[in-house]
Amino acid sequence: MKRLENKVVLITGAAGGMGAAEAILFAKEGARVFLTDVQEEKLKTVVQEITQAGGKAQYGLQDVSSEQSWRETVEQVIAAYGKIDILVNNAGITGNLVTPLEERTVEEFNRVISVNLLSQFLGLKAVVPYMRQNKGGSVVNISSIGGIIGSANATAYTASKGGSRSFTKGAAGEFAKDNIRVNSVHPGYVATPMTKEMAGAADFQTMAVGATPLNREANPDEVAYGVLFLASDESSFMTGSEMVIDGGATAL
Repeated sequence: MKRLENKVVLITGAAGGMGAAEAILFAKEGARVFLTDVQEEKLKTVVQEITQAGGKAQYGLQDVSSEQSWRETVEQVIAAYGKIDILVNNAGITGNLVTPLEERTVEEFNRVISVNLLSQFLGLKAVVPYMRQNKGGSVVNISSIGGIIGSANATAYTASKGGSRSFTKGAAGEFAKDNIRVNSVHPGYVATPMTKEMAGAADFQTMAVGATPLNREANPDEVAYGVLFLASDESSFMTGSEMVIDGGATAL
């Protein structure tokens, strides 16, 4: 039996990078997946790849920082599949990694917090009632090693990811009685379109590889397999946990 047979999964930020890798892997493992993002053409491409391989996938456009958008997305998932078993809060942005803190705007800081952290709160708020109906569920919040260690010029990002780490633990305690598990994943440096965009900022890619004992970036699939484990029933005694997938970057 496939690891996510008969499961319905909602994945945010799934138009590329880790979100797309998670969606493709989950579909291979038998899940019916619903992908969201703000990039429609890229979402269509991922859905097409899944369906051509025999998987089941649909998509919707979503602003993860909007409570109304979350309501509409969850309604779409329920209309399409009738339930939600798993939520992967994958959507995220880095924000400006060059400008000194004292020159940053409040609007920029709040934007990073809204997309990376507020979205996870809104996601749980929207899906928990449906997971209760199912008598359980699994939520995986994508944080970062930036939620464990600091990073110069990335204060908004590290604040949002540190908040995700703590939020996960609080939510895990609150919803354990409902058999709803909440765990976080903390990737290190992953080869995605977002990190390629950052490569020009102070030679980010060289710095990232140099800071990783395994001396390379991760492939998105290497993170997706960790997310798969936490999403599946194989991790049934794990909640409030943080899974670090960083090539040893936080071990030093």
